[in-house]
Amino acid sequence: MPAMKNMAGNFFLVGLMGAGKTTLGRQLAQRLGYAFFDSDHVICERTGVRIPIIFELEGEAGFRARETAVIDELTQQNNIVLATGGGAVLQQANRQALHHRGTVIYLHALPELLLARTRHDKNRPLLQVADPLGKLTELYHQRDPIYRATAHIVVNVTEQHSLQMLQQLLRQIENDFPHAHAQR
Repeated sequence: MPAMKNMAGNFFLVGLMGAGKTTLGRQLAQRLGYAFFDSDHVICERTGVRIPIIFELEGEAGFRARETAVIDELTQQNNIVLATGGGAVLQQANRQALHHRGTVIYLHALPELLLARTRHDKNRPLLQVADPLGKLTELYHQRDPIYRATAHIVVNVTEQHSLQMLQQLLRQIENDFPHAHAQR
């Protein structure tokens, strides 16, 4: 694992949709006393519309351009926890900003668990297809190696309660990066 270049103490969560980046990110930020941001929510606040509308009007490329600008801006702040959108790692600029401006935490989950968590969520345009499990499996195989290459820490997401996941994550941060700001 490469040496941590986390001078500001930032933590960035990556992973597929439904992995728990927003939920765990909020809890981690609260525990650390950091500001929390969700890049998708920031984009929605700034545009005034939901992500499916952006996809409809601008396509995925338009959304990704907005996402890159937001991630570049947010990762320049200090002492934040940022939950990114599932496809944020597809852009090289995002991977570099995330990897070099904080500790990247990959929340790894298998497609079956992700489908159970996202099956009724209409705000996920990539899953509005005839075979959502097939789509999640395709995204998993495409993105898992990218998430792993970008991450400093990989956390396997299971059915356990989010508080248990937070405790596991804090222990892993403490073990991997004893000088990190993990306060318990």
